[in-house]
Amino acid sequence: MDRPLLVYTTFPDVDIALSIGEGLVRDRLIACINVLPGMRSVYAWKGSIEQGQEAVAILKTRTGLQDQVHRAIKERHPYETPVILFIEPTGADAATLEWLLTETAGSQPTP
Repeated sequence: MDRPLLVYTTFPDVDIALSIGEGLVRDRLIACINVLPGMRSVYAWKGSIEQGQEAVAILKTRTGLQDQVHRAIKERHPYETPVILFIEPTGADAATLEWLLTETAGSQPTP
């Protein structure tokens, strides 16, 4: 049985996050993307300490689509090395889970 899966990633700005997210929703790989603008980041990159402003995105999907979602984000993401973290919640409201499974039903996991 598929379980809910959250995907945490960041984007350079809200417009890119929303554009990629909309494509993933249209492809039925995710049911929803939440975009939180204005995140400030300090990070190590290629031996330097960098700072920047980004948009956080939390994507809602199901475990059976993890590999497809991962590939789709990597293909569409503008960063050379995007952060893509998969988080499995310990549970979900029954109606939320039903909605999530229904909205991603058109996509089948690759064997």
